[in-house]
Amino acid sequence: MEKMNGNDSLLKYNPQYPSISDLKRKAKQRMPKFAFDYLEGGCNDEVNLSRNETDFHKITLMPHYLRKLKGMDMSVDLFGHRYAAPIGISPIGLQGLMWPNAPEILAKAALRQNIPYILSTVSTSSIERIAEVSEGQAWFQLYHPTENSLRDDILRRLDAVQCPVLVVLVDVPSFGLRYREIKSGLSMPPRMTINNFLQAAIRPTWGIETLRVGIPEFATLKPYMSKDLNLSQLGKFMNSTFTGRVDMDKIAAIRDIWKGKLVIKGVVNEEDAEKVTAIGADGIIVSNHGGRQIDAGESTIKPLKGLVDKFGDKLKVMIDSGLRSGPDIGRALACGADFTFMGRPFMYGVGALGKKGGDHTIAILKLQLKQVMEQLGCETLEDFKECLIQE
Repeated sequence: MEKMNGNDSLLKYNPQYPSISDLKRKAKQRMPKFAFDYLEGGCNDEVNLSRNETDFHKITLMPHYLRKLKGMDMSVDLFGHRYAAPIGISPIGLQGLMWPNAPEILAKAALRQNIPYILSTVSTSSIERIAEVSEGQAWFQLYHPTENSLRDDILRRLDAVQCPVLVVLVDVPSFGLRYREIKSGLSMPPRMTINNFLQAAIRPTWGIETLRVGIPEFATLKPYMSKDLNLSQLGKFMNSTFTGRVDMDKIAAIRDIWKGKLVIKGVVNEEDAEKVTAIGADGIIVSNHGGRQIDAGESTIKPLKGLVDKFGDKLKVMIDSGLRSGPDIGRALACGADFTFMGRPFMYGVGALGKKGGDHTIAILKLQLKQVMEQLGCETLEDFKECLIQE
């Protein structure tokens, strides 16, 4: 077993920002307020946004200091690919609004560091562009359209670039009521206010970069949109094109069409897990959309272990929402997760450090996870399960 060198990770990031919290503070200083609020906001009173993180902190792990540790290996096999660490970049809409060219920055970093990046249907780079910069390694998250013809064309484009994993999102039957977005004008339909322009004006780096790379747009959806849509019409297009429940008939139809790996994101209970297992899904991502869709729901870490215990031998059980650190990754692995994904931490990295932010964030998380493995006495990721302290 190859011994990991902590100094290798130390050389890859700026010591002024050794934690995700440091990146968050710096990103807030560099991003316009409306963009940062869009990234940070949760649904309604943001109770579940907070619960996602606090419930992770309640999970404790038992160290085994007297074990002999021959070496450590944090790599993991997932869908036929050996990733360097159990760390993936979650899909986020409007990434290029929060920081210019963010999807490409993160997709390139993911390729360099050998971790998965998931492109959102409503992100600001196209399927084809991200496939190019990721050398075909990027996954794709589908917001299921109301029209099957649009769904089929998106699947055709994904097949053409040989996308390895399709993630179907099921937790947005309606757009969440996120009050920060409503106040800033980034709800549907979006609107640009005088305050937004003023907020952008006092963030010159963001403004200059936006001018350099171009105004962000829904690049994947551009072929299906009228060229002269104004903001009000854009809102109507999004509402009419993507509003609606994703039921099992729709997922089964995708399973019939899509021959690659299929993951369902937003599964949080055994009933739904049973259904997607029955139609041949390859995995689920236990997720509540980062606390952005339902405020009265439970955190994602709460149902994880039960889902792993019942379905872990039938499909890959992964998780996102609420993870902010290497210790959180360790906690999820101890509860049985096959893999973890994060969204906001990577946007903090890009917002704080621009082109270097993706690599920097990955380096932080790898170093933190390595330190946790050393403390607990884990040679492999499987060893985390022995360290969970049952309540």
